[in-house]
Amino acid sequence: MRKFILTISLLLILTFPLAACSGGGGSSITIGAQTYTETKILAHMYKELIEEQTDISVEVKPDLATSPIVLEGMQGGDLDMSTQYTGTAISSFVDIDNPKDPEATLQQAKDFFSGDDFNFKFYDGLGFANTYAFTVRKDIADEYGLEKVSDLKDIAGEFSAGFDTAWLERENDGYPAFVETYGFEFGDTNPMEIGLVYDAVKNEEVDIVLAYSTDPRIVAYDLVILEDDENFFPPYDAAPVIRQETLDEYPEIEDAIAPLIGIFDEEIIGELNGKVDLDGEEIEDVAVDYLKSQNLLE
Repeated sequence: MRKFILTISLLLILTFPLAACSGGGGSSITIGAQTYTETKILAHMYKELIEEQTDISVEVKPDLATSPIVLEGMQGGDLDMSTQYTGTAISSFVDIDNPKDPEATLQQAKDFFSGDDFNFKFYDGLGFANTYAFTVRKDIADEYGLEKVSDLKDIAGEFSAGFDTAWLERENDGYPAFVETYGFEFGDTNPMEIGLVYDAVKNEEVDIVLAYSTDPRIVAYDLVILEDDENFFPPYDAAPVIRQETLDEYPEIEDAIAPLIGIFDEEIIGELNGKVDLDGEEIEDVAVDYLKSQNLLE
């Protein structure tokens, strides 16, 4: 799929050296997780449930740079499973047909990724969405009277912005499309890993950042989310995605992870993220403790 795919393929060669997944012998699978905390927590929840209820051993590969890289890893057989977000997954490859309709976007994801190019099963949502949110310090919001993104139009040229590197480069729901929709650009854009944007804006290294709405640091750092009044961002509902070939070989995986479908909401995910990002707890411990609290793990 275009030069974009070739670039990702080269990255995958570097990222997954001789990875052994379901086709590599033995009952084992590999789950990929992006850099942000909740995907790593969820990956360990999948791991715990699968290993407790089946004879399959699970390896988690965390901190993979972007969702498209994770999807390409699955497509190439280096990964078997991941958590994906509907809008991000679709817009990495094609336009979203109904970007204002979460259910239609989920169905499009199911249809698109079940096709011959991918042959994945895209499940129903986990119960929460993690959308991008333009976020500023409270002092800036108060000084300029900022409540919604369009309020920035006449002053954006004065602002230094910190943005997720992947978002800056995405076509359909990234920075170029944002500029076209809102009709302005920021004076300075700084690409950075998503986990760094919160401290950057808190410490006044930048004036505005693109945050994840479920990140607990938004509240902890007294940051203000600006309303996306042009409804630019599509739905980003989280869902498990598994290679159909893996499911054909290990159908018991589906029953193992089924209890997670629909059980979360944004508040729960934010609290789990906070245990890691603010309280310093280990990701594996947070995953196990939550499963035990829901009587999903002994």
